[in-house]
Amino acid sequence: MKNRIITDVEQGMQGFLDNAQMKQLHEVLTHALFGVEIIKTDESSELQQEFDNHSLLTTFLSAKKVEGCSEKTLKYYKATVERMFVDIKESVSHITTDDLREYLANYQQINDCSKANIDNIRRILSSFFAWLEDENYILKSPVRRIHKIRTTKTVKETYTDEALEQMRDACNNLRDLAMIDLLASTGMRVGELVKLNISDIDFDNRECIVFGKGSKERPVYFDARTKIHLRNYVQSRIDDNPALFVSLLKPHNRLEISGVEIRMRQLGKTLGIDKVHPHKFRRTLATRAIDKGMPIEQVQQLLGHAKIDTTMQYAMVSQNNVKLSHRKYIG
Repeated sequence: MKNRIITDVEQGMQGFLDNAQMKQLHEVLTHALFGVEIIKTDESSELQQEFDNHSLLTTFLSAKKVEGCSEKTLKYYKATVERMFVDIKESVSHITTDDLREYLANYQQINDCSKANIDNIRRILSSFFAWLEDENYILKSPVRRIHKIRTTKTVKETYTDEALEQMRDACNNLRDLAMIDLLASTGMRVGELVKLNISDIDFDNRECIVFGKGSKERPVYFDARTKIHLRNYVQSRIDDNPALFVSLLKPHNRLEISGVEIRMRQLGKTLGIDKVHPHKFRRTLATRAIDKGMPIEQVQQLLGHAKIDTTMQYAMVSQNNVKLSHRKYIG
């Protein structure tokens, strides 16, 4: 209780004192309250604290929903913050940087998870507390001093030309062939793929409009081979479902993300190709575009990234091209 009062006073003075003065204030308060007994009289405060925390989380999630976050992202945010509330039984206004550092360290040790996973949790908590600060629920986010956790960067694999041709040859139906070509030539997300309707496809201009993260629209483009295979697939359809990709069996429902992922895994297992999944097509397109000299800003637009840093994470430039460029410009 005593520490909570000290924290309340310090938070109230953060906007007026520098770090040295804050340190002095802490020492003065600690000395002044040494030996002083403080008795809590409001027995309902703990229940009220829990209610306030979860009410603020609900409001935060509503704000993120308005900003365009997907239901999947909102669930991840909710679970992450609620898990923190379980371990740190304090009101958000009393949660300190040290509390959060200890929580992250314990979480990593107990769950034996990667640094990347811990940094994702840090990032979500940072978003939550930054919102609390912006909305004046707290004076300063305690996550500000918890820096990005350094993780080992691994060069993620892309599909080779041979692997792509093997997958095309292994397709035993027009739908899978059109699906592989569309993923490979547009670099769209699998979630964008399954939302497409037949009416969204502009065959004449070889393009279509997809709805990306945050419900943002953007055009994507496909090549001539994709146009032929996509048209052959659409013309072969005997159902009246407006969806572009549907299940092969009746009642021919719209294909879901899990359906695409399962089919990709089956193809990979049949061909002996490791780690076949829809997102790998996206990374492959980005890498090839960069290698062939496409400006990174245009790749960013093509993939629908809000930040160019995200694009750079997808585009792993070929080391052979780096070697050739070194010989051309330096060696």
